[in-house]
Amino acid sequence: MRTTSDVFHLAIPVHDLDAAQDFYVTRLGCKLARRYHDRITLDFFGDQVVCHLTPGEPAAPQSLYPRHFGVTFRESADFERLHACAVLRKIPFYREVSLRFEGLAEEHRTFVLADPAGNLLEFKHYNDPRMMH
Repeated sequence: MRTTSDVFHLAIPVHDLDAAQDFYVTRLGCKLARRYHDRITLDFFGDQVVCHLTPGEPAAPQSLYPRHFGVTFRESADFERLHACAVLRKIPFYREVSLRFEGLAEEHRTFVLADPAGNLLEFKHYNDPRMMH
């Protein structure tokens, strides 16, 4: 069973390691853990994202569903801080902040960013923390 000391791992394609490092480290604020000629490994809000260099050109994202990843924040202030950081650092938004499932237990705020390779990142905060799982 996973414990709080375990780390979730996700590998994603990127087409330019320098652009990926600029996006995730310089702009989004993730920590660079390792860099090799064909990948970078990031501390992505406590979990691990590995950006693998993939041949070809970035594709424009077609839809948020079914493929995206991100973080669901327990604290509203953390959600708000990341949103303010994205605005300040002019990170491209795929979707601005919106409210989903208004009036229901699963009501939450969300926004979506697009990285330079067209990967979509969704960030959320639920009013009811029981909805995080």
